[in-house]
Formats: sequence, structure tokens, C-alpha cells
Amino acid sequence: MFSSSMTITAGVVLLTIIGIAYGGTFMLRVVTGKQGANDLQKSFFRAGHAHAGMLVTLGLVVGLVMSAADVGPLGDRIAGGVLTTAILIPGGFFFSVIGRDPKKPNAWIALIWAGAALLTVSLLAGGILLITTGAAA
Repeated sequence: MFSSSMTITAGVVLLTIIGIAYGGTFMLRVVTGKQGANDLQKSFFRAGHAHAGMLVTLGLVVGLVMSAADVGPLGDRIAGGVLTTAILIPGGFFFSVIGRDPKKPNAWIALIWAGAALLTVSLLAGGILLITTGAAA
């Protein structure tokens, strides 16, 4: 049985996917030349959009697996960590190239590294938690 917090989180995540899909219309404008962007911005916008969709989906899957394994509130925190990376990493890609014709990413690129670190820790903790829970059963 899924926890009520995971059920609510899953509902919210499904709604955020609508926003990510809407972001696809921005990407369409960028790649068709209707929205001005230099090559650096185009590549970072693509990466940001792709990571947003993938990380939200991964966060949802991790949360559902944690709930199904009945690992308790720690599983919800781990899923929350993965879902937080769906904000940090894409945010780093988008915010680091804001401006008129940037030649290199700005300091916001640190969000990508922070998100990557959080993702690694969350997945490591989640994997260990699932293995130990399974072994104890």
C-alpha cells in the first residue's frame, strides 16, 4: 500500500509533467528559430528540458518503488531527494545561460553539480535501503 504522502506526491508530479510538456513548446520555438538563442543556449535548453522529464519520471518511479517496498518515511525522503534534482539540474541548465548571447555558462551552473551530488546520494541511499529491506524480509 502506498503512503498518503507518496500518493499526494505522485499526483503533484503528474501535474508537473504538464508543465514540462508545455516547456516542449518553448523548445520547439528555439529549434525552429522562432525564439532567439545562440548555440550554447540551444544545447543547454535541450539538456535542461530532457533532464526535467527524465528526473521527474525517475523520482516518481523511485517513490512508488519505495512505497511498494514499505520502507517507511525514509523512502519518501529518498524519493524527495530524487525529485529535488528535477528542479536543481534543469534549473542549472536554464539559468546558467540566461542573457543576451552568453559565451559561457554563469555561476548558476553550480545547480547542476549540486543536483548531481544529491541524485547520487539519493540513489545510493535508496539502493542500500531496498537491498537491506529485502534481505531482512
